[in-house]
Amino acid sequence: MTNTVTLTPSRRQALSLGLGAVGAVVLCGPITPACAENDAQELIRQFTGGKRAARGKVKLDLPDIAENGNAVRMAVWVESPMTEKAHVTDVLVVADGNSRGYVATFHFTPASGLARVATRIRLASMQNVIAVAKLNAGSCYMTSKRVKVALGGCCD
Repeated sequence: MTNTVTLTPSRRQALSLGLGAVGAVVLCGPITPACAENDAQELIRQFTGGKRAARGKVKLDLPDIAENGNAVRMAVWVESPMTEKAHVTDVLVVADGNSRGYVATFHFTPASGLARVATRIRLASMQNVIAVAKLNAGSCYMTSKRVKVALGGCCD
């Protein structure tokens, strides 16, 4: 024989609970993904294995002002002969103003011919977009571009 207890709150208790929740949101502000701490620098550190990425070799094409943050055109390429001896293996793209820093990772082989990609990304506000390239020899290179966003995209 099991005893089952069902708790049914009264209208007064339900109203108090609801008002308490509204009060918490008003006093503390809403909890949104935009409040999350951006992890762009940690992503770069993990990608490079803690090595400092040198400036150069990486090119990043983004508009200075993006009218709509939901679809910002981006192209990234790396100067490399793309041979078995010297080629780009990966490119990481992060954005330091989105709620989450990660944008994309692209993988290359010598068969790729060029280390180049074009796509559209989402940006929440004015921020830096950073591209980091890793070469097969272990060296890393990076560049960044500041983009002003007129209408922010949803970035959670």
